[in-house]
Amino acid sequence: MGYRLKRAAAALRGAMDRGLREHGLTVPQYACLELLDQQPGLSNAELARGTFVTRQSMNVVLRGLQDGGLITRPATTEHGRALPAHLTEEGRRRLAAARGVVYAIDQRLADAVPAERLPGLLADLDRLSAAFDE
Repeated sequence: MGYRLKRAAAALRGAMDRGLREHGLTVPQYACLELLDQQPGLSNAELARGTFVTRQSMNVVLRGLQDGGLITRPATTEHGRALPAHLTEEGRRRLAAARGVVYAIDQRLADAVPAERLPGLLADLDRLSAAFDE
């Protein structure tokens, strides 16, 4: 089962890598932009948790997005060490353009499963993830 899950995840990642490349984004960058669109002001640690990467990797992602003009972060903060990130107008534009690619890939996944089985599959995937919650 684990091998099949990994194979499906690798196929999904490959399709997303190819699709997002045309928008100048990586999968972690896209995921970061999506999270910031939903919850502006998230910190590096919060974004790392939400995109399934390490804090160190998220630092690289955020630097790339900032250098590309897709997000802004203050140089310093008044409280603690967290530097809240926000989308720029260019970040919103790039995210909107890339969403079509990601949504089309997600639809291909859904179309590969008979419609009457999809709710059960999604519930099973949630249970598989929860099996490792500690």
